[in-house]
Amino acid sequence: MEIKKLERLTKKYGLIWDKLNEAELDAVMQFSEGYKRFMDVSKTEREAADEIVRIARKNGYISLEEAVSGARKLNAGDKVYAVNRGKAVALFVIGKQPMEKGFNIVGSHIDSPRIDLKPNALYEDEGFAMLETHYYGGIKKYQWVTIPLAIHGVVMKKGGKKVEVVIGEDENDPVVYISDLLIHLSGKQMVKKLSEGVEGEDLNVLFGSIPVKDGEAKERVKLNILRHLYEKYGMTEEDFVTAELEVVPAGKSRDVGLDRSMVMAYGHDDRVCAYTSLKAIVEIEKPEKTCVALFVDKEEIGSNGATGMHSRFFENVVAEIMELTGQYSELKLRRALANSKMLSSDVTAAHDPNYPGVLEKKNAAYFGKGIVLTKYTGVRGKAGSNDANAEFMGQVRDVFNEHGITWQTAELGKVDEGGGGTIAYILAEYGMEVVDCGVALLSMHAPWEIASKADIYEAYKAYKVFFKYI
Repeated sequence: MEIKKLERLTKKYGLIWDKLNEAELDAVMQFSEGYKRFMDVSKTEREAADEIVRIARKNGYISLEEAVSGARKLNAGDKVYAVNRGKAVALFVIGKQPMEKGFNIVGSHIDSPRIDLKPNALYEDEGFAMLETHYYGGIKKYQWVTIPLAIHGVVMKKGGKKVEVVIGEDENDPVVYISDLLIHLSGKQMVKKLSEGVEGEDLNVLFGSIPVKDGEAKERVKLNILRHLYEKYGMTEEDFVTAELEVVPAGKSRDVGLDRSMVMAYGHDDRVCAYTSLKAIVEIEKPEKTCVALFVDKEEIGSNGATGMHSRFFENVVAEIMELTGQYSELKLRRALANSKMLSSDVTAAHDPNYPGVLEKKNAAYFGKGIVLTKYTGVRGKAGSNDANAEFMGQVRDVFNEHGITWQTAELGKVDEGGGGTIAYILAEYGMEVVDCGVALLSMHAPWEIASKADIYEAYKAYKVFFKYI
């Protein structure tokens, strides 16, 4: 083999930016504008699910309920979506091949680390109205103090009426806030381990400080806050018990860098993969194999519960879809799942020049070098990982290479540094081929994370290629 050809086959892929012409660069930048809009209206799993459904319907999808109630037979090219309790969504594009031959699936999650309000949240202490919280997912607690925060969620009122709540996002809204100890009095705090500097039970939200004017009333500041909540949302104190209220960073996504090459947003993990796979599947028309985009909840806390990947939602929806195409049997359902191929589209850690010691450079992901294939995640000895097989890795590599997708491969940190997991192993339990494939981030799980615009666009291209050609 000639030397130049050998060098071309063995060299590590370069930066995407070096390969872009002017039109391609403009496409990258425009794509990220749509992505930022999606992120700004999708700060919770409920909001993300609503926006996914809105975009799907705009692109010709009908709901599974519509198809079932109308006894409508589904045919190749039809587009259907199903929603699970307002927190998870599955999109299907019916393919030409029998479903028992399997699906092409891209699966992401739309929940992100955050701070939730406790059921009995509101209290008064020394002239402040405060909210008790319980954090959700893996966070560094000290990152969530002294930054502007918003409250998003729903309140279920008596009789089943649902009221949507958003406080802190409009420029005229107040924000909420978690205080920290001033440096002048932080002697003991500063010698604690970083993980103990701010305790979970101390992540209490400042919610107000003006009392009602009735001097004989008890907890006058709390009463004033309840008055505001009732006037705006019809909300009483008891309604906190039946509410789902999430504390998230306040503000919009922003470009990062003078060259505007990066995006700062809350919830890149994992809504960056959700948006790119959504944009990919809505552009698929009459595929050979049925294509599926999954958007699930609860990944950050183990994928359990009725809206997590461990639920039977996906399996049940597949059965319904197969019935509507005249292909259902229990055996064919099992074959369809076992013969499927999936990208578990979740983010990974990018090499950070400020913290190079936690990654092994030859097996790290880098900004601007494309979508990241991760053969295995897990902890230390690959515990809890899917560990994709060589045959499927090779197939994905060949398809990406053939269609000009810039990709890289990486592990999630050094062997004994830590680790993490995705939904990959859950789908693999059906016997399907699964590999992790997502976008590399800086500051993953921080209130504001960073992603490369080039990688975001490359993820969209990669998922579209996977849907069409695997």
